[in-house]
Amino acid sequence: MRPEGEEMEGEVPTCPHCSEKLTAWIPPPDSAWKPERFYVCFNDECPYFVRGWQRMREKFDVSASYRLRFNPRTGTSGPLPVWSATALREFILEEDEQPDE
Repeated sequence: MRPEGEEMEGEVPTCPHCSEKLTAWIPPPDSAWKPERFYVCFNDECPYFVRGWQRMREKFDVSASYRLRFNPRTGTSGPLPVWSATALREFILEEDEQPDE
């Protein structure tokens, strides 16, 4: 894990479940997260995302899944809940785009 506040330079992390490069993403404005860059796996064939539908249905009786979310500042990752395959894609950042602080 990297020290708090130190972001990776120029590295684009890959998903440990499907090996695809993660996509730069910013949380929605009404989120509890700060408006900072995260990286998310938006691969619709990723096993983590695919099996999430069944797991969420069995465990919580909801029609939802999750995508892998990585915080480059803390080096931690976790689930990003989604209700459809297209959910939250509107917050994908372009390569040169920076989040508003």
